[in-house]
Amino acid sequence: MSHATADLIDDHADILTVCLTPFRQFGGRSRFSGPIRTVRVLEDNARVKSLLAEPGNGAVLVIDGGASPRTALVGDLIAASAVENGWSGIVVRGPVRDSLALSALDIGIKALGTVPAKSGKTGAGETDVVLTFDDGVFTPGHWLYSDEDGLVTSPRPL
Repeated sequence: MSHATADLIDDHADILTVCLTPFRQFGGRSRFSGPIRTVRVLEDNARVKSLLAEPGNGAVLVIDGGASPRTALVGDLIAASAVENGWSGIVVRGPVRDSLALSALDIGIKALGTVPAKSGKTGAGETDVVLTFDDGVFTPGHWLYSDEDGLVTSPRPL
């Protein structure tokens, strides 16, 4: 990613959406960008695991976990699979686990926090739907840009 989110806002405020969620950085990459894929789940990461095992082609998976603090939706094995499959980043509206291992992986990961508890494995949820939370709008096929200051979305690559 060649531009900081603040610079993108300065140059493209008319088309960008800023997400106000106070995400924390967990991955080894602090800056990442790519086309958006989405998944909505609640305390169940089977669908997340399945998606991140597919070729990512530089995409960012945005996971709306309902901000539930009870179970982690991404851990070291799922994140390592995402790296192997070419994903640029993962944004989790919920917790992750294995944070030390996540920090060593070459992928951007933002989440609300950590919890050691595993999630369910039923596969419940929705894939490639528009997600909206904390003023952020995440539309599959639009672009996400993330850095140390936060994240923004755009209807097209910048």
